[in-house]
Amino acid sequence: MLKIYGSPKSSANRCYWTLEEADVAYERVSISFTEKEHQSAAFLALHPNGKVPVFVDGDLVLWESLAINRYIAEAYKPSLLGKSASERALTDQWSVWSQVQYQLPVIDLFIQLVFVPEERRSQSVMDAARTKIGPMNAQLDAHLAHSGHMVSDVFTLADLNVASVALLNERIGIDISQHLHLSSWLERTLTRPAKIRVDALD
Repeated sequence: MLKIYGSPKSSANRCYWTLEEADVAYERVSISFTEKEHQSAAFLALHPNGKVPVFVDGDLVLWESLAINRYIAEAYKPSLLGKSASERALTDQWSVWSQVQYQLPVIDLFIQLVFVPEERRSQSVMDAARTKIGPMNAQLDAHLAHSGHMVSDVFTLADLNVASVALLNERIGIDISQHLHLSSWLERTLTRPAKIRVDALD
């Protein structure tokens, strides 16, 4: 039985989504950060940095959500990677971009607005994040004007991984409605049955 450690409301969400897209059975393992279970010897043996998600398939233990998602797709639903070598490369390109470029300012702003008390928020951090996020949303909008998906004419991990970041725009007060291609794509992507099932998890 496949195991996924971490709440579907955490950064493990995109891994739950991939598991649901792959239509494979899996076991959820909750980790209580308030009870410091992430610092237990048992959990640190799985992930030495004490973070989620962690994914287990037999003897294989993986962390880092992009690596987990790529493995799930390759092992259980290869169509999520693309239909050709070039599509697989583009899927990897956009997936990596979503984490090392797009997500960084989005999370910076998210942390300020959600976790930092208003009187302690850094206006310079928030302004810098917004300055970066706007052009990247415009970049996505321009890219999606050419296709209904990130890479090809079908849903791939590129769509899933990018959407897992793009959905946070609403949470951080960034209006993407003027980006018609981006907002339309995001709505279609987030209403996929697999994502709806994940969103229903507690």
